[in-house]
Amino acid sequence: MASHYRILLPIVSLAVLLGATFYMQPRAMSYFGLNLLFNLAVPIALATIAQMMIIMVNDIDLSLGAFVSLVACITATYLNDAPLLGLLMLVALIVTYAVLGAVIHALALPAIVVTLGMSFVWGGLALFILPSPGGTSPNWLRSLMTIKPPIAPMAVVASIVIAAAAHILIIRSRVGTVLRGVGGNARSVERAGWSVIRLKALAYGLAGLFGVLAGMALVGLATSADANIALRYTLISIAGVILGGGEFVGGKISPVGAVIGALTLTLAASFLNFLRLSPDWQIGAQGTILILVLAARLIFRRKGLEV
Repeated sequence: MASHYRILLPIVSLAVLLGATFYMQPRAMSYFGLNLLFNLAVPIALATIAQMMIIMVNDIDLSLGAFVSLVACITATYLNDAPLLGLLMLVALIVTYAVLGAVIHALALPAIVVTLGMSFVWGGLALFILPSPGGTSPNWLRSLMTIKPPIAPMAVVASIVIAAAAHILIIRSRVGTVLRGVGGNARSVERAGWSVIRLKALAYGLAGLFGVLAGMALVGLATSADANIALRYTLISIAGVILGGGEFVGGKISPVGAVIGALTLTLAASFLNFLRLSPDWQIGAQGTILILVLAARLIFRRKGLEV
């Protein structure tokens, strides 16, 4: 019952917002309209899954936005001009993320402080690679992100694929179950014979992988990059995980809910764009949606509908 209500709330919030959008702008109820509404959903969904991997083990990543920006800068420069070198740099970033997770656990460091410090490292590297906006998306990446599936826009189809893949990896697989166990009770996992430091490294490595995919997808859509292109993704990804039914402790997360949360936040920004309101209002709208969903979750919990 708890999991049902946990996933029901983000679905209802997305449906209500989508209904309001269609009411305000009936033309959005079309292939082109949906594509416009969810244009940036794929990189945001990938970044949200990346953040979910960290929250799953009871940590939080304050460097994700800067990390995605760095990946975008590498993708728009080295991956386009020197593909092999660019690929090696992206792989090195994923390995670095995994090592970071191991170090945080081994030295019992607060992840929120370490990742905050790393945000300056990622940001500095991004500025070094691309001091001013520019670069070019690789042709194959641009072609991939602009595919037009016959039934639904690429953003919707890709979000469904991301949700399904993350669900199988984290909820259905044995390793995913153990990773969630680290967030629930790390000592029990260790007593069962698993190495918690390796599991933490794996969780961070997966976060790095999805963060790299987010940066690449963003460049495929934007066709260029800059060092600040995804800084807002840090807070958006955290909000998406919590909006989708996740919690900061206990290993309680929902990959499908996280993607729905990302779609909801993307739609909130698009809805305000339709109303021609200042982008500054988007942050307030996303925060309001998050507060309303959390309030509803609290009401359900008090009524005994969610543990």
